[in-house]
Amino acid sequence: MSLEDSTHDVRTVTIHGHALSFIDSGHGSAVLFIHGLLGSHRNWTHLVDRLDEDHRVIVPDLFGHGMSDKPRGDYSLGAHAATLRDLLDRLDVERVTLVGHSLGGGIAMQLCYLFPERVDRLALVASGGLGRTVSPLLRSATLPGAEWVLPVLASPLVRGGVDTVGRALSLTGWRAGADARIAWESFASLSDAESRRAFLATTRAVIDTGGQSISAHDRLAEAIAVPTLVVWGARDRLIPAGHAERARTAFTDVRVEVFESAGHFPHLEEPERFAAVLNDFMA
Repeated sequence: MSLEDSTHDVRTVTIHGHALSFIDSGHGSAVLFIHGLLGSHRNWTHLVDRLDEDHRVIVPDLFGHGMSDKPRGDYSLGAHAATLRDLLDRLDVERVTLVGHSLGGGIAMQLCYLFPERVDRLALVASGGLGRTVSPLLRSATLPGAEWVLPVLASPLVRGGVDTVGRALSLTGWRAGADARIAWESFASLSDAESRRAFLATTRAVIDTGGQSISAHDRLAEAIAVPTLVVWGARDRLIPAGHAERARTAFTDVRVEVFESAGHFPHLEEPERFAAVLNDFMA
């Protein structure tokens, strides 16, 4: 499934001197969606109409991503969590259900740890922070010289060439996996220097050459007492689905759902099922 363009109005708020973009739709108990690395609000917009009749759905672009500013500065999990707390304050939202994908899952857990009084429930989707293992592709962004390689890989010439090869191979019946397709679409966001700088800063805040450098097992999980939903795709090639099993022992009140046919983006690959699972969890 491709990322969808939003049909909802994108608003902007200034936080610490920088513009943060977000969607705010519907009424009722609040749900805050947090996208992953190289993602944006577009990763979630297909779910807004499924939820905003009964919930207030808030979908931001993290700093360094999407339509939000990409300042120099702190891109750690704690910094992102504090920014989202500030967004909730601006919107006069006291408590939320957090839904975080990949990097967004790590941010959601950090927000729970730092501001537990703001969180009713936690949903983690193919989340970072539950184990060391991560794709070599992401680990490569922490290597020296990545700053020089990324501009070449993200250039229109290279991206156009890959697209052409992909179309040619499709004529033979070959199809790229969903993880590869969606990741490649997201990779196109690195065409400018500011986005690349923010990507590297964000990646290096949570990943080193050996894998994920921050683990919820250190202190986060034991401090999170809210009901927790963990959703994973069994075919995840970026963060292994085995991390979902670790969640069963990491959290005190947890429900684990594994989508056998999905990869790293179960909310995009099986949106109807994901929405049903999430609605049932929030009910």
